[in-house]
Amino acid sequence: MIQPFIRNHQFNLVKKQTNLLQTACNTVSDPRVVDAVRSSTVAKIIEAFPHATELELQSLTKLSALKRSEEFQHYLHALEPQMKEWTPVTAAQIKKLFPKVKKLKLPDLATYDYRYLTYMGWTDVAANRMFLLYRQDEQLIGIEGKMTPVHKKGVCFLCNRHAEVALFSAITKFRPANASTDYYKAIGNYMCVSSEACNSHIADVTALEKFIGVVMGK
Repeated sequence: MIQPFIRNHQFNLVKKQTNLLQTACNTVSDPRVVDAVRSSTVAKIIEAFPHATELELQSLTKLSALKRSEEFQHYLHALEPQMKEWTPVTAAQIKKLFPKVKKLKLPDLATYDYRYLTYMGWTDVAANRMFLLYRQDEQLIGIEGKMTPVHKKGVCFLCNRHAEVALFSAITKFRPANASTDYYKAIGNYMCVSSEACNSHIADVTALEKFIGVVMGK
């Protein structure tokens, strides 16, 4: 039996590639083009799982032989039990990550399905603050920053989707040698206002981990 090994962002990538192949099978008449899409799809999925076992890869690459829409949907449905749940967090853990924040607004932890979570994000609209939690190498990291609404759609730096975004800017903890006592540097990016929508589309954590690394001064 395969133990859960698919992270949320990886599942999103698999869904995206599956949909591309399904569309090609349904709309393209040239079998050579379909075969090219099929090869590309399988290659990108394998690339997203560099540490997968042979058994796990067998499960992931079953779509290479699929042709009908119902087969693709069954394939995705069969992968869901293999999704690795994001380790749940407690209110106490969150408060420990943000000890300097007075009257910290906590998210409703009971509403999360931790299988479909790459990061946890929520906003305190009254204070114009945004909070982000991410697990990296089993360590829980918390980022607090200013949220500046832009009241228009833009491209989220995390999921690369055109959606309603806000400017999220956080002060980096890195301080150059001999810097003055009042030195600070803010790092900002546009990201989805809805973290739930963002989590349902993010297919790569490279940008997220780079942003966290810069803010944390790593």
